[in-house]
Amino acid sequence: MRAIPVASVALLGGAALSACVPAGAVGSNTFGFTVSPATVAPGGEVTLGVGRTAAGCHGRVTVTSPVFDTVTIPRGESSATARVDRDARRGAVYRVAFACRDKTGTVDLTIAGGGSHHPSDEPWHSKGVHAGEGGSVAGFDMRQLGLGAALVAGAVGTAYHLSRRRSGADRA
Repeated sequence: MRAIPVASVALLGGAALSACVPAGAVGSNTFGFTVSPATVAPGGEVTLGVGRTAAGCHGRVTVTSPVFDTVTIPRGESSATARVDRDARRGAVYRVAFACRDKTGTVDLTIAGGGSHHPSDEPWHSKGVHAGEGGSVAGFDMRQLGLGAALVAGAVGTAYHLSRRRSGADRA
């Protein structure tokens, strides 16, 4: 009989914890590297950005891709522009690599037109999906993490207290 309250506390705690995790937080781009717009025509211009938050990069950022020349975002600035090659393959998805000291990340850039949706610099496989990259989490906010932890602890404590109280009432 004691297993039921313990299981309900564990399930409630797990549900509360999963509700506190932002969508896409796992495997996400935590340093705020961005490419805007995400889809561009050949010969178009994109803005390359970097988050300058506490978790972000504070130094010089080097940005490389097969579809534009290497771009450097200077220290203290948060963006730079790049012109996409006119001969970029329509419909292709290219990787844009950001490097800042020990912090690196990639963002996909889609070339408008066409129907291909796989990165052109990697072999394409017809089985499964490519997931777990991208996202726009620019950094973890300690207040939000603390509030989430407090909510989870409160939910677990309340469930435990209520399960213990009920057990005592059933004995009488």
